[in-house]
Amino acid sequence: MSQVVTRIAPSPTGTMHIGTARTGLFNWLFARQHGGKFLLRIEDTDRERSTPEATQAILDGMAWLGLDYDGEAISQFARADRHREVAEEMLAAGHAYKCFSTQDEIAAFRDAAREKGESTLFLSPWRDATDHPDAPYVIRLKAPRKGTTVIKDQVQGDVTIQNATLDDMILLRSDGTPTYMHAVVVDDHDMGVTHVIRGDDHLNNAARQIQIYTAMGWPEPVWAHIPLIHGDDGKKLSKRHGATGVMEYAEMGIPAAAMRNYLTRLGWSHGDDELFTDAQAREWFDLSGIGKSPSRLDMKKLANVTGWHIARMEDADLIAQINEYLALTGQPALSQTQQDGMTRAMYCLKDRAKSLPDILDKARFVLENRPFDYDEKARAALDPVSRGILRELTTQLQNASWTRDTLEGVLNAAADSHGLKFGKLAGPLRAALSGRTVSPSVFDMMLVIGRDESIARLNEAASLA
Repeated sequence: MSQVVTRIAPSPTGTMHIGTARTGLFNWLFARQHGGKFLLRIEDTDRERSTPEATQAILDGMAWLGLDYDGEAISQFARADRHREVAEEMLAAGHAYKCFSTQDEIAAFRDAAREKGESTLFLSPWRDATDHPDAPYVIRLKAPRKGTTVIKDQVQGDVTIQNATLDDMILLRSDGTPTYMHAVVVDDHDMGVTHVIRGDDHLNNAARQIQIYTAMGWPEPVWAHIPLIHGDDGKKLSKRHGATGVMEYAEMGIPAAAMRNYLTRLGWSHGDDELFTDAQAREWFDLSGIGKSPSRLDMKKLANVTGWHIARMEDADLIAQINEYLALTGQPALSQTQQDGMTRAMYCLKDRAKSLPDILDKARFVLENRPFDYDEKARAALDPVSRGILRELTTQLQNASWTRDTLEGVLNAAADSHGLKFGKLAGPLRAALSGRTVSPSVFDMMLVIGRDESIARLNEAASLA
């Protein structure tokens, strides 16, 4: 096999769709697994809908997901002269022809065919004409009318298309601009793309594009058309199913490594492995592992994958990703003191966290300073009886050894002395130490913030009016 070259070719007409991101990920994994190249082409020929903002959204989405591409991003629109050159070359070689049929004539042909109950596939009368009028024309591919075109697909298997069902597609419009179908083939050939891995909504396009490769005598790439992503109702993924843009997941606080794991597994499998590292994905990924059926987006499974990755991430990496998340969502960055506090507490913040906001929420006890803005449930937990117990505890903790075993002994003894199970005392203690009733364990918080700060917080809570 020559060096593997793959590509992703999104259109800059909106946000980067999660399906586009997965296609990019599959291409990236395949190229990296084979030590090849992964290229980016921006298919910006639709000048009315293509915007610089949408192009930047593609670049941002790929950067966040960690899909580094080789070389510079290529603009399809900037290559229009090359597309025209190839069309003219095909025309000169007799593989294409000038068609002078107007839109009205084509519409009339189809109306007449419908009335007769015949195929509406347009058969141009100019295909073999030699006398040409001085009038606007398009350049059409002179496609074979008989036989079949076979798409040898690595995912779908061999797909056979009857040539009689394909029309002579337009290569150049009457204004000289290339069509998407033509430009894609020229670009893929010139970029040296060896494997076209894309959504199976492009499967029928492959039959037409193969005919251009054949006409030009160019080597055909390996095809792999992957099923689309559906929502939980089995229908094509859309806004009604929730987030469809890849950066929406970044704004939810999903770490990029977790998203890569989840998207890789969405339509591809390696045995029964659900959770894996980037290194394992690069080692294992192959086209034979891609299934033929559409995959379904499952937010619960994404949360589980995210939790697994968060639990295994280095603390410094998590802090860095949290700061990136805060910047992305327009929130203030963590101060050095806050970062230091989170680093000390990370061992108990990672536990069961399903997103970066989960970690920040659990970390409020080290992120916020006294006096606390107690939430409603915390204030309710700090009733007069509870405040009295906290006052007793501040005295008992003054000279206690600051270890988990000693703290457990002191707090359990305090609960027993009041005829309470520790669970009944834990709520007021959480409220006092964090301003909330949902937090890491009481003992973890006390160990992280230390004796002086713990006692100061208990005193503050005990003195609430």
